Amino acid sequence: MPKYSLIVPVYNEEKTLPELYRRLKPIMDELDGEAELILIDDGSRDRSVSLLRELHDQDSRVCYLSLARNFGHQIAVTAGLNFVRGEVAIIMDADLQDPPELIPDMVNLWRDGYQVVYAQRTSRKKEGWFKKFMAYSFYRILKQLADVDIPTDTGDFCLLDRQVVDLMNQMPERNRYLRGLRSWIGFKQTAIRFERDPRFAGEVKYTFRKSLALAINGLVSFSKVPLRMATYLGLFSALMSAIMAILVLYWRLSDTHSPVTGFATIAIAIFFLGAVQLVSIGILGEYVGRIYEEVKGRPLYTLAEIKGFQR
Repeated sequence: MPKYSLIVPVYNEEKTLPELYRRLKPIMDELDGEAELILIDDGSRDRSVSLLRELHDQDSRVCYLSLARNFGHQIAVTAGLNFVRGEVAIIMDADLQDPPELIPDMVNLWRDGYQVVYAQRTSRKKEGWFKKFMAYSFYRILKQLADVDIPTDTGDFCLLDRQVVDLMNQMPERNRYLRGLRSWIGFKQTAIRFERDPRFAGEVKYTFRKSLALAINGLVSFSKVPLRMATYLGLFSALMSAIMAILVLYWRLSDTHSPVTGFATIAIAIFFLGAVQLVSIGILGEYVGRIYEEVKGRPLYTLAEIKGFQR
């Protein structure tokens, strides 16, 4: 049985897969135990699956799963975790923005007793200022609002001890935010810092829309603050309504000229209350939607092809 399991989700990465294997192979050879490379095809539309088959035929340590459709990055990683056979799982992306050369350093920290070693970015090369600003802001907002301490500037690139992997596999939730789950689990954790390289080749898979969806998922999954905000907005609008009601009644009874008259005032009040209601309904909808997904009880993913696993 392998001692180390490397998990790499793949989505339309035909241009990066040969270089990924070229850089991972010497690292796997130098580890102090047998290693397996688990590649998870997440419904790719290019030649990625064909390349996975070729790599498996070339190297028996390469195992792969082909999901029946695109289920998303977090679910693809979860599928890889479900098939881990080693004492250690190492998760990284296929675009080589996560440098494989950090793996030996992660393993050394694991030998020192750390059960979770996560990679923490010190800089992002060749990324626009807007993306850097949004990422910087999100991680710090999440850290302040989340119920658990989620480290800033971290992705899914990490090393997990087998005990942590088993616990994560027991978590049935469908809207998964893996970097939050590994923080929630606890155990002895540490960071290893690195400069994030630009994508080796191909197109960026995490578009702004997908990044925003992941950010909302992380916030809703690990914080009840949005629900409290809806409550506070409702209380604030109720307080403002009570104050305005008292003032209007006073102006009416005292024959004092009201400073807030006319259609503009009514329109502002309607727009304000409508905004509060819609925002509150939207926040509730995010949480109710997650309940709806959970109660359906569908599997997290379906598999079209499996190779390299003795199960």
